[in-house]
Parts: sequence; structure tokens; C-alpha cells
Amino acid sequence: MHELGVTFHIMDHVERVAEENDVTRVNKVALELGEVSTVIESYLHSCWKWAAAKRPLFTDCELEVETIPAVTFCEDCGKTYGTVAHGKTCPYCGGGNTFLIQGNKFNIKEIEVE
Repeated sequence: MHELGVTFHIMDHVERVAEENDVTRVNKVALELGEVSTVIESYLHSCWKWAAAKRPLFTDCELEVETIPAVTFCEDCGKTYGTVAHGKTCPYCGGGNTFLIQGNKFNIKEIEVE
């Protein structure tokens, strides 16, 4: 389960930012999570709850997740389409000359502090 590693990575980063800004408590972390990022949201929430209880800065801290849809671009016809529904084959022209343009990463969008 790499969600625990992702959780630690996010918390470590937020802790550095909090220290630089004299923050003593984080109330909420808003995360953008790509639809094909390989991070399972329910596992991430479970890991977050467990890890937050062990770090004083994150006591009762909420994790808010916004899903970013996966979008693929077809170089043959120039159109974009939903990756999850169609995979690597373009639904418009049937071409396979495609690449993912969004939806495979995660990003800290916002940190709410006291």
C-alpha cells in the first residue's frame, strides 16, 4: 500500500511549510488527486486518519480530496477524451497515437491553518 508513503510525503511537506510560517495547527489539507494516479482515495483517507493521530500538528485535521479527471490527447485527430472510458484508443478516429495530458498526479491544493 503506497498510500501510506504518499500520506507521509504530504505531511512532511506540510510540516516544513508550517514551520516556515510559525503554524501550530493544520485544520485541513485539500488535495487534487488524479483519476489514474494509482492512489486509492479510500486507502489514502484511512492512512491519513492513522498518521494524523500520531502527529500533533495534524490532530483532527481533515483531508479533502478533489478528483482530477484523466484526459488523453490524440495526435491523429487532435481531440481529447476521457482516459478511463476509452484507454489508449481514440474514440473519435480509432487511432492509437495518444498520450495522457492530465490525471496521473497528485497536488496539495490548499492548507487551512490556525
